[in-house]
Amino acid sequence: MFVAPITRSPIPICSTTSSSTVAAVSRLSRLRGRPCAHSRPLLGPVDRSSKASALSDSLKILEWDKLCDAVASFAGTALGRDATKAQLSSVDVCFDESRRLLEETAAAVELIKYGAGLDFTRVNTVLVKAAITRVSRGSLLDGVEAVAVVGLIQLAETLQNTLKAALKEDAEWYNRFMPLTQMLLDAVVRQSFVKTAQIMIDEDGSVKDSASFELRRSRDQVRVLEQKLYQLMDKLIRQENNETSTLEMCIVNGRCCIKVMTNRSTTFDGLLLSSGSRAGSMLEPIAAVPLNDELQRARALVIKAEEEVLSKLADKMLAEIDDIQILLQIIIRLDVITARAKYSLAYDGTFPDIYMPSHIGREPSDSLSQGATTSSASSHLSRRNWKLYMPKSYHPLLLKRHREDLHNAKKDVVDATAEIRRNLLGKHIEGNDGDTHLASMKLRVSELEKNYPVPVDLMITENTNVLVITGPNTGGKTISLKTVGLASLMTKTGLYVLASEPVKIPWFDGIYADIGDEQSLTQSLSTFSGHLRQIGAIHSQSTNKSLVLLDEVGAGTNPLEGAALGMSILESFAESGSFLTIATTHHGELKMLKYSNDAFENACVEFDELSLKPTYKILWGVPGRSNAINIAERLGLNFVIVDGARKLHGTANAEINEVIVDMERFKQSFQEHLQEAEHYLLLSKELRKCLLVAKKKIADHAVKLKNRKTRAVLDSASVARSLLRSKLLLLQQQQFHESSEVALEKERVVSSRQSAEDREQSKSCDISPGGRSMLSEASKAAGGDEQSKIPVVGDTVHVPSLGMQVVVSKVEEAKGEIRVQAGNMKLRLKLKDIQSQRTRTS
Repeated sequence: MFVAPITRSPIPICSTTSSSTVAAVSRLSRLRGRPCAHSRPLLGPVDRSSKASALSDSLKILEWDKLCDAVASFAGTALGRDATKAQLSSVDVCFDESRRLLEETAAAVELIKYGAGLDFTRVNTVLVKAAITRVSRGSLLDGVEAVAVVGLIQLAETLQNTLKAALKEDAEWYNRFMPLTQMLLDAVVRQSFVKTAQIMIDEDGSVKDSASFELRRSRDQVRVLEQKLYQLMDKLIRQENNETSTLEMCIVNGRCCIKVMTNRSTTFDGLLLSSGSRAGSMLEPIAAVPLNDELQRARALVIKAEEEVLSKLADKMLAEIDDIQILLQIIIRLDVITARAKYSLAYDGTFPDIYMPSHIGREPSDSLSQGATTSSASSHLSRRNWKLYMPKSYHPLLLKRHREDLHNAKKDVVDATAEIRRNLLGKHIEGNDGDTHLASMKLRVSELEKNYPVPVDLMITENTNVLVITGPNTGGKTISLKTVGLASLMTKTGLYVLASEPVKIPWFDGIYADIGDEQSLTQSLSTFSGHLRQIGAIHSQSTNKSLVLLDEVGAGTNPLEGAALGMSILESFAESGSFLTIATTHHGELKMLKYSNDAFENACVEFDELSLKPTYKILWGVPGRSNAINIAERLGLNFVIVDGARKLHGTANAEINEVIVDMERFKQSFQEHLQEAEHYLLLSKELRKCLLVAKKKIADHAVKLKNRKTRAVLDSASVARSLLRSKLLLLQQQQFHESSEVALEKERVVSSRQSAEDREQSKSCDISPGGRSMLSEASKAAGGDEQSKIPVVGDTVHVPSLGMQVVVSKVEEAKGEIRVQAGNMKLRLKLKDIQSQRTRTS
């Protein structure tokens, strides 16, 4: 939930509020009786030892070493864990170094999400380092160390292949994995040593028989001699087997002997190697002496052959010693980066938006904004005007302890359940004690799951230099201070901040804290003196880019003097002491600094008066009020005592408390309205998304309808064209048949006229009967020749009815028909309908 910046001017709730506030401020001025003391040194000269220890003491107070141990536990190698602690412990890093560390962590997070694994547990970096040292000195390489070096090289090769596969899949991964991409691709991975070691060394580190011919022969000889010795000893023991003596074979300095448990003599001669009343006597049979001597010589040959093999392997490694040493450094560095990434993922951390204190409101750089995958444009705008923006942030050690307690409680439930099941199977029924114990453990798990650590909302505006937090003890003030300090250290050293929303944190050149009981018995200092010495060292070392955390400032002495000293201290830090100071206090006078200095801001931890318990929530812009008298009244303290306490406390303070109550109510009302507005804003965003989705669906549906309509029109047009074409063809055929019938009728008329003229001419001509018969036969023959000339495919014939020439495409002589092509039309004609004269197409 985002909280709007709180205005600096007092809120005029009523006339009483304004007058009470003015009266309180004037009384505060009289209490001080002097101008601000920020122009003078706070405690005078501070020795150099105090200055040097201020930062280390602050880290100890914040328990930074415990957090370093927690992060280092995620490293996979021993040297990686040591390097992680060393890197996190060195908090004196520059801004660019912090940015680089965060970029490395973000790249490792992306690699883990991609599925690269980044499991370094199978590499023994201690053995690899020992192998490098041994080979560099010219010593022999141990087989187990050689196996560790092989594992190192194979892991580097696996990581390179995984990265190359990712880049081949998508070139964008190159930038997302930077700067780890360049680190992995630049690593030189040679396989020559790996191949040689795999040929010579077994997985357990022993030298293989196949490593050399001499080694195989010597080991075979050793096995043969050992077999002979075992057979000889077994024979001698069987011969001596009786009730009064107990014999057994044993090895003494590599020689096979027989252990005699009594002082009785044996039937075989032997050399007495040792004797004792309880341990028995060690005898080396005379018959076994030559075999033992030969076995010792054979074993010496085996050792010599193994040394020769390991010497060759050491020479092979020496040729690549520089690449292997660089590879070890890369793997250790990757292990450190991966430990930071795994810790950040395990605790649901958020990539922090880090900026230089001199650049408030600056937009984050491109490289960092790419890594902050959880940030969005809206949250980006909301964080722009804050000096420190940490909504819903958790104390890392508190969260770790809660998770460990929950894990142990669940484990106890599982173990108890298994124990009860075993008792039931074994018929060991012990009554209801086991069930009662199991129920109590389950209740413990339920309570832990319910009582999850409460996150802290820390949002400080740009023009605030000092934040004063007030409230009851055990209300969460100290946890809030430590949460800010640890989050700043985590950001500076490359860790994600444990917050459920994106955060914005300045880069501090130093994080200083004065929290808890600083009593020093060795220096004879009281609690108050210890606090003053620590504050003095902090004041002398802090700069305008530092974070200062002060718990219960001004406590441990007279309240009036403590309040005056506390005001002076805070005013000094507000003027030039630090970039941001956060202080907790019980002094009511420190709450009034906000109304006289715009660099101050008030906040308080909320307290539920009904349950008389703190809620561990911070209310911003509201000073805390005293609850001691009200709590005493609710707890049933005598009314006379309570009333007397109120009179002694003063009516002015009561009026101030009433003002604070009104402010708290106003603040709660404001928070409720703000939450309601945010709820409606989120609802409107969801509705807008739904409207956009509906608009897109409507547009898609309109496009689909348009396409469907277009397809329907095209289909209808196609059907219409087909119908028109068929109608046109039918009409043309009808016209053709009609013209063909007219032409035939004309031919019949012409032929009848011609036949009548021929008859008349034959009558008028004097022709003999033989001549007429010859003419008739000639004409018939001519007609038969005309009819016998049937066209073939490709001929061009004349169709009188059409008055045009067409090309024959198919001849159906049986039907007396042909198919012709007339332009774009295909027609079927009778043979008798075509003109006898035709030409062949070329």
